[in-house]
Amino acid sequence: MPTPKEKQVPKDNWIHRSTGMVCGTCMFYVSKKKPEDKPEVKEKGRCRRHAPTMSGWPVLFPTDWCGDHKLS
Repeated sequence: MPTPKEKQVPKDNWIHRSTGMVCGTCMFYVSKKKPEDKPEVKEKGRCRRHAPTMSGWPVLFPTDWCGDHKLS
């Protein structure tokens, strides 16, 4: 009987699906302007794929991804 250390993690057959399909390359991604006085702030944007909620459009990083990605 194999011990937990000997168990192999199964290979992810879907890992290639998200390669290059990040929010930063999606036609629904709108980049938000970075404040010039704060260079340490990471780039952010908004997803305009679906209608906004009561809290507005979803805020995300260009490296995030979802299943609705579409190239422009």
